[in-house]
Amino acid sequence: MSELAAARLEAIRAQLPPACSLLAVSKGQPAGAIRELVELGQRSFGESRLQEATSKQAELADLGPLDWHFIGHLQANKVRPVLKQFAWVHSVDSLALAQRVARIAEEEGLHPRVFLQVKLRPDPSKGGFEPEELRRVWPELQALEGLQLVGLMTMAPLGLQLPERQSLFADCAELARQLQLEQLSMGMSGDWREAAAAGSSWVRIGSALFGPKPLSVPVRDAI
Repeated sequence: MSELAAARLEAIRAQLPPACSLLAVSKGQPAGAIRELVELGQRSFGESRLQEATSKQAELADLGPLDWHFIGHLQANKVRPVLKQFAWVHSVDSLALAQRVARIAEEEGLHPRVFLQVKLRPDPSKGGFEPEELRRVWPELQALEGLQLVGLMTMAPLGLQLPERQSLFADCAELARQLQLEQLSMGMSGDWREAAAAGSSWVRIGSALFGPKPLSVPVRDAI
């Protein structure tokens, strides 16, 4: 598998713009698969299930500090343990959640890097700030201490055609520019090329890097 993993990793890296980083989505993957990518130079990994991630982080502790990103839906009752395990959170989707994250971060003496999840197209399966809502509460978000608001995160609804995905990513980049946010977390295995071309800072790639998802993982969870 090492040669195949190396080939996949090299092929993706070769196509990424200099300002775009690869976030290897390792949720659902064994610690051994992560270890292989670390040996190939990959250090940033995305997880969405706290218990699974904590177990793998402990198993991989001998590798030294890795760059762990929480990319799943962040439940209010999981904020404290998530902040203790992850330096990056890609999925803060409401003012109330941002306020809770900020309060707990201050209590724990932490300074998480936070992406605000935005919903730019109708999609009943995903949450996030509507653009006008985000503009309205932006002063309150900026006033929160303890958070490093680094950028915006968005996901394209299933079924969008290429021009529609390109338009979506361009809209997210423009919204980030208006808010003077420097980073963008957008693009997954099926659309990372369009996201990277639109200025994404992080592309979240799972199946295109590790191979097909196990059958037990719901299709909508594939990243």
